Amino acid sequence: MLIATNTRGYVVKRPSKPAIGTMLANLQRGMHMVLERQDEDLQGDWYIQVLMRDNNTYQLEYRDGVAAEHYQTQTVSQEKVLKALLGWAATKPHWREGFMWNNIGSMFEPPTSEVTERPTT
Repeated sequence: MLIATNTRGYVVKRPSKPAIGTMLANLQRGMHMVLERQDEDLQGDWYIQVLMRDNNTYQLEYRDGVAAEHYQTQTVSQEKVLKALLGWAATKPHWREGFMWNNIGSMFEPPTSEVTERPTT
């Protein structure tokens, strides 16, 4: 099931294209919205989210199940963001096109603790 939420806690289950478009159009600086795919058979976190930054750009991120598959991009185009959101929601194969995606998965992985082993004699 697809669920849309925003900064204000507004939740829409199985959002329509117009609902997604309205939520995006209503974003103000510092606000975000998330489309999340929830399914019993789907392991991990599957979502796409958009943040309207203070400089009026959109920060778009998506995660494909695990932290290592978390990507980010930025754009000034609300139209491109809407196309990506709708494409992701409809599981269209080419929704990522038109962006330069950066893998930011390392930001979400738990820190590794360095353990120094003492040599045994």
